Amino acid sequence: MGLEDDFLLEDNDDSKTVEFIKNYLPQELKEKFDDDQLYYFIDLIDEYYVESGLLDSQPDAEGYIEIDLDAVVDYIVKEAKKDGIGEFDPEDILFVVQGEMEYSESLEGEE
Repeated sequence: MGLEDDFLLEDNDDSKTVEFIKNYLPQELKEKFDDDQLYYFIDLIDEYYVESGLLDSQPDAEGYIEIDLDAVVDYIVKEAKKDGIGEFDPEDILFVVQGEMEYSESLEGEE
């Protein structure tokens, strides 16, 4: 598989993630975020995992890696403000992060 195929697979996965998150969000938040913002948040979540060293962490005895949701949310809020995307309520962003995690966990169940 070439690099172009990898990008197409990643784009397809991101679009599925966005759809999952949109369905996961409480009704009052569904209209608050557009697709572009959700794609941006997904990129920031991935960026956080890489920069924090989380991807290099060793799983615990049960095979899990502890993820500090508040740290992920704080990172997104800080970066969105710095990038001029907007100021977001951490409580709202928490739902997006939880939705992304639920989607990832649903994929693990398919393996």
